[in-house]
Amino acid sequence: MNSRGNGRISRRSVLITGGAAAVSAALPTAATAAAAAAPRTASGTDADAIVVGGGLAGLVATAELAAAGRKVLLLDQEPEASLGGQAFWSLGGLFFIDSAEQRLAGIHDSLELARADWFGNAGFDRGTEDPLGEDYWAARWAEAYLEFAATEKRSWLHGMGVRWVPIVGWAERGGQLADGPGNSVPRFHLTLGTGPGVMEPFEKKVREAAARGLVSFRFRHQVDELTITNGVVDGVRGGVLEPSDAPRGTPSSRTRIGDFELHAPVVIVTSGGIGGNQDLVRQNWPDRLGAPPKRMVTGVPAHVDGRMLAISERAGARLVNRDRMWHYTEGLANHSPIWPDHGIRVLAAPSSLWFDARGRRFPNPGIPSYDTLGTLKLIKDTGYDYSWFVLNQRIIDKEFVLSGSEQNPELTRKDLAGYLASRLLNSTPPPVKAFQDRGEDFVVARTLPELVAGMNRLAGADLVDPGDLERQIVMRDRQVDNNFTKDEQIMGIRNSLAYSGDLLARTTPLHKILDPAAGPLIAIRMNILTRKTLGGLQTDLSGRVLDARAVPIPGLYAAGEVSGFGGGGVHGYRALEGTFLGGCLFSGRQAGRAAAAATA
Repeated sequence: MNSRGNGRISRRSVLITGGAAAVSAALPTAATAAAAAAPRTASGTDADAIVVGGGLAGLVATAELAAAGRKVLLLDQEPEASLGGQAFWSLGGLFFIDSAEQRLAGIHDSLELARADWFGNAGFDRGTEDPLGEDYWAARWAEAYLEFAATEKRSWLHGMGVRWVPIVGWAERGGQLADGPGNSVPRFHLTLGTGPGVMEPFEKKVREAAARGLVSFRFRHQVDELTITNGVVDGVRGGVLEPSDAPRGTPSSRTRIGDFELHAPVVIVTSGGIGGNQDLVRQNWPDRLGAPPKRMVTGVPAHVDGRMLAISERAGARLVNRDRMWHYTEGLANHSPIWPDHGIRVLAAPSSLWFDARGRRFPNPGIPSYDTLGTLKLIKDTGYDYSWFVLNQRIIDKEFVLSGSEQNPELTRKDLAGYLASRLLNSTPPPVKAFQDRGEDFVVARTLPELVAGMNRLAGADLVDPGDLERQIVMRDRQVDNNFTKDEQIMGIRNSLAYSGDLLARTTPLHKILDPAAGPLIAIRMNILTRKTLGGLQTDLSGRVLDARAVPIPGLYAAGEVSGFGGGGVHGYRALEGTFLGGCLFSGRQAGRAAAAATA
């Protein structure tokens, strides 16, 4: 493709480019071929809008543009197999406020309570009342998103056929002060179909629009630059990558076979964050968490590389809160990796004991499911990049859920009965059993001395003292016999069992870790797992990208993770969970509707 002649579409086309940048060869459909052959208009534009990124936010923005009658050209640097981006691999959790599922479970939630939780969790502290502050628009996006989550979010998705597991999960419980981090009540709604179930209504809308000639796809186009004319962003240029048959999520070739340049009145960047680029994660690692980890596992595919952040910044966009990230502390090296350093997150309930690399039990908030960022700080303060769970078979059978669509086959295929049976039967879920049998981070033993010997072999050093570990576990186990305990984790387990959803499907009845009947004993090395970028391009509530003076850059919009899920960091320092897909949905919708209005 040359830079000005081939591959053009009519004036009302919208270009979507993505992943870490842009797209390639059009889909082999009649509609695509017709769009590719269409001549440039007298105005010199190729499209109504360019959306950079074929993930969930890009699909939502495209669907909104197409619904308004705009033609869309969707570009992504990956092959067609990866359409949908990270959303495909996700567990599909969504954050709702006062939902039908919550009310059915007797959970009393409200917008006021959720707002208090969100702002206590976020810790916005960078100029929320200053229009030039990094948190000014982030806080306003938080208010808008909370309103969305409490009102039309569920009905909007339900109207498109999305459904949820009736048992609401309790993620990020906080476990400290009422005005501190965490969800006061369960709010994590698992989607039937997991991440693909969230993604598929929007992919369907986009493909239907393509069949009507409103959307044309260009995969294997990688954007290098946003073009600017008289101060207005009016297009993209970059390189066409060679065709690739790489399966979804696997690395694809970066060999270039040509160049492209495309123009439109608006460009929407929806290219994701930096979680697949460990070098960028370390470069932006915050001083408050100590030295960057030397060893991490990676929770997203390699194409989540952050390229469009720097490209947008060079075009004048303001990048804020770049030191805020969301990395998990319960990462397992995948025994069957799809992308480089592929890690899987464990979503555990509060019964496993959490120890540092030397076998010293963490204090609160070092309790599974409580406070991800707080536990990350505890781990980094030890000088090591990993920690240990110590538990038994009874706990892993009921409490372990692995994040990701591929790790939850019943849920992904929308087999609700099968999923609920797997949770209620208290038997080891097959994906968890596969990690227990084949995962490099697992140690299983009948006795505690054997367990510690295995832990030290895995670590490559005699860091854990068997006598000291036994002393700590025995001390904890003694508290089980006492209705009045000073152990905060045991208090948390009892609190969890008071919620019917956890009692049924997520929390093991309180018992002694060293009870032989609950064995064998299990130790799991938990690695730091990269995942989400919480900062990003600063946007107003229409998704317009701002410059250093907090003035909208004409023609430039952003949505999804590249914009910190809205405003350059809607989560602040911490996420309440179920809010990443939701942030893509809301910000993609806002930017898509605003861009459609701007190109009317």
